[in-house]
Amino acid sequence: MPKVSITTDYAARDAGIAINSYTTVLRRPRVPHDVFATYWRDVHGPLCSRIAGLGWYVQNHFDREQDAHLWPEVDGIAPFPDYELDGGVEIGFLSADDQGVFNAASSILFADEQNMFAATVAYALPDGSRTLVDRLPDPVPNGDDGIDRIHVHFGAAGTDAKAFGDFMSNFAETLAAEPAVLKLRLHLPQTYDNAEPAPPAPNVDHQVPPERTTIAVVEIAFETPMTRRAFFETEAFRATMDAQKAHIAYASAFAVSGVYTYVRDKTLTIAGLRGSRPAQLIERLGANNQVADDVCDLIRTSSLT
Repeated sequence: MPKVSITTDYAARDAGIAINSYTTVLRRPRVPHDVFATYWRDVHGPLCSRIAGLGWYVQNHFDREQDAHLWPEVDGIAPFPDYELDGGVEIGFLSADDQGVFNAASSILFADEQNMFAATVAYALPDGSRTLVDRLPDPVPNGDDGIDRIHVHFGAAGTDAKAFGDFMSNFAETLAAEPAVLKLRLHLPQTYDNAEPAPPAPNVDHQVPPERTTIAVVEIAFETPMTRRAFFETEAFRATMDAQKAHIAYASAFAVSGVYTYVRDKTLTIAGLRGSRPAQLIERLGANNQVADDVCDLIRTSSLT
């Protein structure tokens, strides 16, 4: 499968995710990153994938070591203070009924968070997220596909959440219209309320400072870091600077080291069924028998039909 399509936009395939959440995650201190990442991918990931009602589950792992030129500095817009992350998670549903089914069973999942996460914050997106453009053909990525991906977190420059959301929507549309942008997905969550911390995971911090209560997240992808850096020098991007300063107080960008898809359209991927790394091994060796219906049914039901 080609990594990029110059003729097809796959954005419409995400429209069925009617309800979504975007969760920021920070690993526990002194847990080595490789141990954390392996546990999250191959222990926690398949556990979450099996919970009934789930329609969409994607882990985005972040790389703390990538260069500092992920997003341009704009006068008047500061990085979020003391803001380190190890990933961002999307958990979505095709309907409110499905979300209710998931919530009723989710305690088994959230009890596992304390094993690897120091802090998680689930931002609610009751109207879903919005994919404005997606020229990446693979609907279920499982790893690092070589595409230059970043997540940019923006904090509002005031208390008017609607005005901030309207600006971010227009800003995202402007960026998505540019040919250099291969994918752009916008998350405009509800204002986070520390009085109702989410998710309900014990022994994990879910509190945020005031500047991180009203945020937007832009997932944006370019073919290479060179393409990204060149895009920031274009007139189209520079023309947005004044409006950014008027509506955005904080911006922090995170490099994506891998995207791992476990559930799409209420269907388990091979990563969701077997684990992310086993799925990569199956693909690498071309083990077609491992994705045949009889083997998948055996894994799901422990019986041959």
